Amino acid sequence: MATKKDNAALTMAKTVKVTLVKSTFGQIHRHRATVRGLGLRRMHQTVVLADTPEIRGMLNASRHLLRVEEA
Repeated sequence: MATKKDNAALTMAKTVKVTLVKSTFGQIHRHRATVRGLGLRRMHQTVVLADTPEIRGMLNASRHLLRVEEA
């Protein structure tokens, strides 16, 4: 369970806004799984994620399906 301190640290950390702009239909399983792991389920859905090396690697793996903006 996240505490108030954890939530405050997340809001102060750098974040990225990620939008799914291309369908995962017809993509290889690894790309579909990566998009799903980022929390994206439908086209044009946007999520805000912490800017960590792990997230950046996931974004790089499926960059042709996503639009990434600094938040």
